[in-house]
Amino acid sequence: MNIRVRETADETRERIARTAEELFRRMGFAKTAVADIAAELGMSAANVYRFFPSKTAIVSTICTRSLLENEAQIAAVLAGEGSPQERIIAAYLTILRYHKENFLEERRVHDMVLVAMENNWDAIEAHKARIASMIAKVLEKGIEAKVFVPHDARMASQIILGASVRYCHPVLVAQNIDEDLEAGLRASLTFILRSIEVERTPLP
Repeated sequence: MNIRVRETADETRERIARTAEELFRRMGFAKTAVADIAAELGMSAANVYRFFPSKTAIVSTICTRSLLENEAQIAAVLAGEGSPQERIIAAYLTILRYHKENFLEERRVHDMVLVAMENNWDAIEAHKARIASMIAKVLEKGIEAKVFVPHDARMASQIILGASVRYCHPVLVAQNIDEDLEAGLRASLTFILRSIEVERTPLP
């Protein structure tokens, strides 16, 4: 006798959100209706609306999950091997590649990205603040290790974040997708980080 385990409300919400994201990628955000999502799940549209008041609300859930996934990747990179400079550059390259791989290489989800940004601005700002905080901690450790000269690590982290917008903002990345963005990001961060590095004697 097969006993079907009843889903919790959170599990159902997550299943709806993941199915919706698949349809947004396959059909495009604008062309996907709540009825399409419901049909894919084998439930009624009314049941979907029990968990999400609108299609935009589903996008908000997708956006939150994406931000947390990206933060976990960034944290893993910053906790990994390499010099502080290498880990900071690798963290920002992780952000760039996440946007390219998950959203921007599939132009049909571009509208979904725009909706997510418009309706989740506070969440995105909080996400940026957490990234800046993680980078600041690496800078502080670098100061302690005498890799960097003493400076305001939090301010430096904000400067780095601001200088990297072109490589981390989904819309700007999309506009410049045909460029070698990885090389540009690496060059920009290397230039900035050199300004706070402890001066070393040049090799003969």
